[in-house]
Amino acid sequence: MMRYIKLVNFEINRFSKIYISLLLITLVSQFAGVIFITKSLLNDAREIISNEKLSEAAYIAKYGGIDFTHIANTLLFVGPIALSAVALIFYIFLIWYRDWFGKNTFIYRLLMLPTSRFSIFLSKATAIFLMVLGMIAFQIIILPMENALFNSNVPEAFLNMEMSTSTITKFSPILALIIPSTFTQFLISYGIGLMIMSILFTAIMFERSFRIKGIILGLVYCGIAAVLFLAPVFVMEFGDFYFYPNELFGLLLALGIIVTGSSVWLGSWLLKNRVTV
Repeated sequence: MMRYIKLVNFEINRFSKIYISLLLITLVSQFAGVIFITKSLLNDAREIISNEKLSEAAYIAKYGGIDFTHIANTLLFVGPIALSAVALIFYIFLIWYRDWFGKNTFIYRLLMLPTSRFSIFLSKATAIFLMVLGMIAFQIIILPMENALFNSNVPEAFLNMEMSTSTITKFSPILALIIPSTFTQFLISYGIGLMIMSILFTAIMFERSFRIKGIILGLVYCGIAAVLFLAPVFVMEFGDFYFYPNELFGLLLALGIIVTGSSVWLGSWLLKNRVTV
């Protein structure tokens, strides 16, 4: 267990500089978005009031007020979130391939450590998942601060309503995706994420085990895993069967667990028995 924890810590430390940079980019970009976009919205509102000779009440009645959703759906706000997501998806591949193609082919030393290769496989997956959770936690922490800054900068006459953090996440598609409103939705969203990561890890192990043939095998495996997981949906769409929502959820949950467990087992088996140093 201690070796596994050390491996997780090691993998996180290797990505820490980029990870902290992503957090700082998110912090600066989102707070800048709150300040500059709020100022722009207020300037536009005052210009319309001046040009059309409207009172503030008449402007609100005609054009509506301003709320945090005007900020949460802008590029300055969602751009860093998308950048972080892309970076972590890319790191799913980088966490393996840099060990092979890095400066000192570190994979040789890593695979010869006096620990099970399953621990190596699992530690890389754990490191990525912990970094995902860390980014979500960071967003949850700074979102109320951004909301408070927005409310303090918008005059009460123009403020549509003071939105809570949970309300903001419901009205922003990107935030609703990364910060589910219920624990069940959280398990579904990030359970699917874990499944996809385990499938990609296994595809990488196929490529590392069989090289060119492994690329084909990896792609085939990804296709089989996707078809298996989505089989109930295909049956409903193209067949004569119908599943109630609870039945469909239960089937997808069971298949998701099977696909994830099978991918982890197969990936770790390939790492142990087919990947050589």
